[in-house]
Amino acid sequence: MTLAADRIALGERLADVSLALEPGTITAICGPNGAGKSSLLEALAGLLEMDRGTVALDGADLRDKPARDRAQRVGYLPQAHEIAWDVPVRSLVELGRMPHGDRRAGPVDAALEALDIADLAERRAQSLSGGETARVLLARVLAGEPQWILADEPLAALDIAHQLALLRHLRRAADRGAGVVLVLHDLAHAMNHADRVVVLDRGTVAADGACEDALDQRVVERVWKVPVRWIGEPNHRALVSG
Repeated sequence: MTLAADRIALGERLADVSLALEPGTITAICGPNGAGKSSLLEALAGLLEMDRGTVALDGADLRDKPARDRAQRVGYLPQAHEIAWDVPVRSLVELGRMPHGDRRAGPVDAALEALDIADLAERRAQSLSGGETARVLLARVLAGEPQWILADEPLAALDIAHQLALLRHLRRAADRGAGVVLVLHDLAHAMNHADRVVVLDRGTVAADGACEDALDQRVVERVWKVPVRWIGEPNHRALVSG
């Protein structure tokens, strides 16, 4: 179930980016504003027409797969948290089952519970707060039980308790064999919760590897251009200014 990009390029946003992602792991994509993080995630989801290069799922070009098959296997959460229809929350989450042609209660209930929104099931979607909306939209992705979960800044609108709860749920999903790819701005969350970090800088891969290596102090200072240092123990690291 490998998801791989081979020398993909898109205008000034991405330049010859190559990487192979493995199921059962959490990969964090990090980088400064404008580094190409969202573009890379969209490309991995098969949503961008690239200038060159390919994205392959299990060795086959993602563009050659039927849209239904692609939607069953790759779940994508965009950065913008907008809901167009004022429907009940449960109905919105059930939309995640559309690629499968059913509205099975089991996956929907599991997604609602995982995101701590079961009590919101009958609420109208457009009455939700920003954080509630973010959790509902991610629940829609999870209800589809995709093999790959691609989420663009899924923690941005959440309080710390829900951030940690979501990260724990994504860890469980990875432990069950799903591939999880997250765009994260919080480098401490990436350091403490990811298995691998890909650092982008101006559309190119500046670092790629284990968290301790890809987010080494020297890498952070070179890419983000701020003096920093890591403190704390492994899996409980914090980043402070130099």
